[in-house]
Amino acid sequence: MAGGFVGGEAGKRAELYEGRITSYFILACVVGSLGGSLFGYDLGVSGGVTSMDDFLKEFFPSVYRRKQAHLHETDYCKYDNQLLTLFTSALYFAALVSTFGASLVTRKHGRRISIMCGSVSFFLGGAINAGAVNIFMLIVGRILLGIGIGFGNQAVPLYLSEIAPPKIRGAVNQLFQLTTCLGILVADIINYFTEKLHPWGWRLSLGLAMVPATLMFVGGLFLPETPNSLVEQGKLEQARMILERVRGTKKVDAEFEDLKEASEAARAVKHPFRNLLKPRNRPQLIIGALGIPAFQQLSGMNSILFYAPVIFQSLGMGSGASLYSSIITSSMLVIGALVSMAVVDRLGRRFLFIEAGMQMITSMVVVAIILALKFGHGVTLPKGLAVILVIAICTFVVAYGWSWGPLGWLVPSEIFPLETRSAGQSIVVCVNMFFTAAIAQCFLAMLCHMRYGVFILFAGLIIIMSLFIIFLLPETKQIPIEEMSQLWEKHWYWKRIVGKDSGGKAQSQQQEHMKDGGATTL
Repeated sequence: MAGGFVGGEAGKRAELYEGRITSYFILACVVGSLGGSLFGYDLGVSGGVTSMDDFLKEFFPSVYRRKQAHLHETDYCKYDNQLLTLFTSALYFAALVSTFGASLVTRKHGRRISIMCGSVSFFLGGAINAGAVNIFMLIVGRILLGIGIGFGNQAVPLYLSEIAPPKIRGAVNQLFQLTTCLGILVADIINYFTEKLHPWGWRLSLGLAMVPATLMFVGGLFLPETPNSLVEQGKLEQARMILERVRGTKKVDAEFEDLKEASEAARAVKHPFRNLLKPRNRPQLIIGALGIPAFQQLSGMNSILFYAPVIFQSLGMGSGASLYSSIITSSMLVIGALVSMAVVDRLGRRFLFIEAGMQMITSMVVVAIILALKFGHGVTLPKGLAVILVIAICTFVVAYGWSWGPLGWLVPSEIFPLETRSAGQSIVVCVNMFFTAAIAQCFLAMLCHMRYGVFILFAGLIIIMSLFIIFLLPETKQIPIEEMSQLWEKHWYWKRIVGKDSGGKAQSQQQEHMKDGGATTL
């Protein structure tokens, strides 16, 4: 749970942690992970709604007319409309900005309050979108949804990482990804049926976003704050009580001492964002705050999720068939998340990243080859090749589902020390949402102008992503967060960076403190 220690007693205490899986812990995880359902439902519902004829007639008539024209040049370009993509990406730009406000709330008032604030904003956004009569209302609703996601994505991964015992932290943190995937699947199923409800089915799809928001708010009323956050706020008695209740034992002295020492280090840091720039935090900054959240979106996965119905319609499938194909792909995402939960703490993060990278590269190349040979000539894609295309996309999605999807949130949330954790998670969400919004805004234009080459581009980016993991990310499975800093000191590359900051000075401080029987903190 704690973080930010170098050597000393912390590493010894981690072996003394006790506890069991309690019903209180399970309740906290289930309610906390509902935050992922907000993100997932929006990912699934927005792509489906933008492919519905009734929605396009109401707000984007020029896109609807182009879609109906079936002209030669519209195979790749029939949905290329920047206002239409702004409807999708406005949410992510709002989330990008709101995450910094969420960081302040998360640090000062706790993870639980931040989660509940996000649910209220998401509820309001869903209500406005459902009743929208013009594009302005649509965009305002999307902005409120984005603020909700900014708060939820900032707080929920932190909450789950902090509430979990180290040995199962990976599986617990991935509840966020599992509920995200389930939200996508539920949205695709809802879109499949609401598409048949003319002319208001799209309103029902958008309005049902209020359901997970309501569940998360009501659940948040009963949600315990994390002991980390309570210690950080100086509420030591309450923190110990919650820790004992979550762990199901009174024997929490070792873990509680680590929490208090980490909190003292955190309070000593007056400028956590500036602290992230120090050499000792360079690995977390490069890997967790910048590299992984950017690469998670540059894989092209969210573009496929946003626009799966649009892509399948462009490939010659009808509106209903395209939504049905989206249900298949989102089901693959759920399967991938379940596989990842089962094996992430045994096989490790690096294995899943690297194996999935090879699988995703192969899938993107297959998609590009099929489109290059048979698509874009004004005719419907042959049924056999369309099936192969769907299979290739499903293979890509399931690999993402057990790698970059869940691990893109897990790894950053577990490598930051407590004193920079809230600030670090804000940058994670900010970078993630920036690239999500950028890709969402550009993807349809890229598909129009680059045609099948856009999938080759994504394959090349996945190669770079995989090399990034191979060379720079050490294995973090089953390592207590308070011992995470020791990984960088042993890594072939990062040890040269962190040594500039924590080598001489921290070692001398440690020796001085150990003479007095104390533990050294950063």
